[in-house]
Amino acid sequence: MANINLRHYQKEATKTQLASADPYVITQMLMAGVLDSLALAKGALARNDFENKSKAISKASNIIDALRSSLDFKAGGEVCDNLNALYEYMQGRLADASVDKDTIAIDEVASLFKEIKEGWDSIPVEARQEAETQRKQSMANAI
Repeated sequence: MANINLRHYQKEATKTQLASADPYVITQMLMAGVLDSLALAKGALARNDFENKSKAISKASNIIDALRSSLDFKAGGEVCDNLNALYEYMQGRLADASVDKDTIAIDEVASLFKEIKEGWDSIPVEARQEAETQRKQSMANAI
């Protein structure tokens, strides 16, 4: 019962964070979700819990798909092209991990994703603020 209450609280806390977060923070949360799901998949595999391994891998893949769909190829150019290709590769490796009984593919995707997240996390505040201002101006101009 306590576990159910804790999960409910965590979901509500996440909803609250998302409701007030800017796109940078939302992306950080999604990236953390990928890494958390990969850790859960690895733990499930260690326990021979193949059902939860599959669920965790599927969740990680779905989050990566959401990140891919949010790429702005017009504004991002080559960086977006490279990220898209890397996300596609990671999703393929996660498909491999779904059938493998070892953690090689999971570890590879986690390592690649940590590098992407570290780069994202190191974006200076000024650059984030400028990007957010430009995003808001673009939205206002589109109306």
